[in-house]
Amino acid sequence: MTEAPLPHQPLTLDPTRALLVPIDMQEEHRADPRYLVAGYAQVLRNAARLLAAARAHGTGVLHAGYLRDFARVPPRPFEPVMPCGSPAFSAPGSALTDFCAEVAPLPDEPVVLKNDLSCFTDEGFREAVTGAAPDWLVICGVWTEACVAATCRDAVAAGYRVLLAKDACGSGSRHMHETGIINLANRLYGGAVCDSATACRLLAGETAPVWRLQGAAPLRFDGHRITEVYDAL
Repeated sequence: MTEAPLPHQPLTLDPTRALLVPIDMQEEHRADPRYLVAGYAQVLRNAARLLAAARAHGTGVLHAGYLRDFARVPPRPFEPVMPCGSPAFSAPGSALTDFCAEVAPLPDEPVVLKNDLSCFTDEGFREAVTGAAPDWLVICGVWTEACVAATCRDAVAAGYRVLLAKDACGSGSRHMHETGIINLANRLYGGAVCDSATACRLLAGETAPVWRLQGAAPLRFDGHRITEVYDAL
């Protein structure tokens, strides 16, 4: 069964009642062969535009990074580790965990370093979001089907509307990313999906068309239509 995305709807949001959350935009995704993100340079450029729009229009920014710190959260059952017992990824002390310069936090912007997929697993992140009291979380980052997806789902469960900037997210391949976005869109209750250019317009206080979920899992696709459905969001 295949179906086309539903028509876009106009959305207006208050930039001062939104919070931009870039997730895991760190050097390992362009420097570590095990964790390369396809098209990462463009993802970073799109995320940088979102940051510029947020900073220009009074939108809060909360940066989230992955730092697998066994001193804070011991290894979990079946978690891969290096032969020496250190974390297999996002290890403390590695320059690969640095935020990419294109999207680096400003000195006055809060940063949370989490130990798991969802940002909401970190108490500091939950407290920061609660303190900001946003109507919308504008989410971008990597990997789409992992940390981005887990954070979006927990955000919805916590009662926040999510604006997912699809082209400011990325994964290990184009189709991994595109199917991740489509699967999120199918269950993004109360939220919306758009590209980064549209998200920047919204953060500037404009009204712009976005894809919004209607019904339950309306997006059905076969493999050959992945990109077609993704592009229509």
